[in-house]
Amino acid sequence: MQKKYLYEYAVIRVLPKVEREEFINVGVILFSKEARYIKTLYKVDEKRLKCFASELSYEALQNGLRAFDKISSGHKDGGAIAQFELAERFRWLTAVRSTCIQTSRPHSGFTTDLDQTLQSLFEELVL
Repeated sequence: MQKKYLYEYAVIRVLPKVEREEFINVGVILFSKEARYIKTLYKVDEKRLKCFASELSYEALQNGLRAFDKISSGHKDGGAIAQFELAERFRWLTAVRSTCIQTSRPHSGFTTDLDQTLQSLFEELVL
């Protein structure tokens, strides 16, 4: 029998006008402390974004999402936060903030395949 891992995930959202609380889901962060796993998947449909928020800079948004990716992967260009332990990185990435890139509250589950779960959540919640 395959081992089941407890995981947590959060949906990455773009809120062009934070005060309106309207958002588009653009990615998912998946974390498992036991498996020492944290990954981010994201995709921004530029055409959809332009219809929803024409004033938002696509390039600035991409830079912000790349920062999420660098921090979750522990990349040296992710700054000091990218050097934190996995759980601390996940907590930092999912902390409440008032910027145009935010995350949902974390949710949890069990899986035997973290990569497949990340892909499934991404397809269900973003694509």
